[in-house]
Amino acid sequence: MKSGWIILDKDSGLFSRTAGGRVARMLGTKKFGHIGTLDPMASGVLPIAIGDATKMIPFVEEANPSVKEYLFSLQFGFETDTLDITGMETARDNFVPRESDVVSVLPKLTGHIQQIPPQYSAVHVNGARAYDMARRGISIEIQPRLVDIFELEFLGIHNNSWHFRTRCSRGTYVRSIARDIAKMCGAYATVDMIRRTLTNGFYISSAVKLDFLENIFNNSGALGENLRPIDYGLGDIPVLNLSDKATAFYKSGGFIETDADDGLVRVYCGDIFIGIGIVSDCVLRPKRTI
Repeated sequence: MKSGWIILDKDSGLFSRTAGGRVARMLGTKKFGHIGTLDPMASGVLPIAIGDATKMIPFVEEANPSVKEYLFSLQFGFETDTLDITGMETARDNFVPRESDVVSVLPKLTGHIQQIPPQYSAVHVNGARAYDMARRGISIEIQPRLVDIFELEFLGIHNNSWHFRTRCSRGTYVRSIARDIAKMCGAYATVDMIRRTLTNGFYISSAVKLDFLENIFNNSGALGENLRPIDYGLGDIPVLNLSDKATAFYKSGGFIETDADDGLVRVYCGDIFIGIGIVSDCVLRPKRTI
């Protein structure tokens, strides 16, 4: 079984888990995971862990800032139940605010703010997913939660779509940003495009399309350099090298004396990645071993 990371540029119209499953099948395994779910209508960077790389997901998330960047666009004049163009229209007034009014509200939506997630979202309400309850027609009240919107920039208008870029924290909903821009302008709006360009240190410039991978697989069966190593994306977690003897002891659950600083470390034997350990009081203990 092959293990490693595929940095995918997910297409719009595809569920994140479906995309991950198709990648995993090409690599001959059912074991996969991904960092940060994208809505089906959204496209963009989706890091997919294959095989033993799934063990590294929490450490990759911890090692890299949780900053996400999105490009998105919206249309004014109507709103849907999902807050995007895949939903059913729930309100319309055809009102389009002035550009100056839109730009003026953006600073008010930037910073450490309270945001109400969409009804169609993965947040839990009374033990159930909000989108499951919404699909059953159950009206629910979703409580606001604190998010960080570091940057929110107006990029211009193309046809009827108003384009924006945002950098935000984990847990921020772009559809809610669009809803709130419109609300503060006395208008309705619906998102017609979302594209994630950055998540947890993974950039869209490093991502590959699913059809590109499938074309390689169908013609040669080898994904080569597109499969990144298991320790890819572990950021600035310090490295600790062990001898062959110490490695055998460590992999069997043994503790190793060390002069390394306290905290998480990437453990290697030569060039071979062993896993993640934790140092406390000059003792290395296994945390997650490959």
